[in-house]
Amino acid sequence: MDNPIIALMTDFGENDFFVPSLKGVIASINPAAKVIDITHNIPSFDVFAGSFVLFASYRFFPKQTIFVTVVDPGVGSARKILLIETEKYCFIAPDNGILSLVLEEEGVFRATEISDPKFFLPLTGVTFDGRDKMAPVSAWLSLGVSPEEFGPSIKDVQKKELSAPHQTDNEIQGTVLYEDKFGNLITNISLSHLDPFLKKYGREAVRLIAGDNIIMYGDNYSAVPTGEPVFLFGSLGLLEIAVREGSALNKLKVKAGDSIKVEHLDNQ
Repeated sequence: MDNPIIALMTDFGENDFFVPSLKGVIASINPAAKVIDITHNIPSFDVFAGSFVLFASYRFFPKQTIFVTVVDPGVGSARKILLIETEKYCFIAPDNGILSLVLEEEGVFRATEISDPKFFLPLTGVTFDGRDKMAPVSAWLSLGVSPEEFGPSIKDVQKKELSAPHQTDNEIQGTVLYEDKFGNLITNISLSHLDPFLKKYGREAVRLIAGDNIIMYGDNYSAVPTGEPVFLFGSLGLLEIAVREGSALNKLKVKAGDSIKVEHLDNQ
């Protein structure tokens, strides 16, 4: 690879030896690789949060970027470690569903189980596969080692089944997928679902129900007074619930996994 990029995303945090260990392993094998941190602040063991953050960020990286995603509650168990090639990228991750959202969008060109120990660090521990297996494999891959050399091809990759929005003429039912740093609630309702609904009934005649809260649509965060809730399209083209200069998570008592509903005002 020319100018290889390895992007790291973990739940390791910033204050321990875990992340520097990954970077040290990569630099020892391929000092020319450029390592970019996506984040190391995924909530501990939260595979779905990791899946969403990866989904939200991967597409902005150059082609051939190698993504190492380590949110791994099953470390040391019989779960596989995967090397997934898509048309544009490579992903190294535990086989626990963390790639579900990415693969739903990208598809799989080839899936390999990373299993050949000659590419691992010669250590005997079983609690740090990110350092001992995934980081070195990413570095060897960036040097041009063929994916087939890391282990056998596989067909079955674990995926988390995600419920799609349910739409009728009168309403759209969806789910909160993710809570961001600002307390904004990002849902699975996309522009393609909501835009025709808004055009049909008019933006002033549509409301969102989240828990006990009734929220009106706005074009941006400033569409409502400070401290008031609004729903709008966020930067990912997904419906987002926000509180102007505040936290929808805290104010509305709604969180990831909760159901929400968009309806027109006559649907009462």
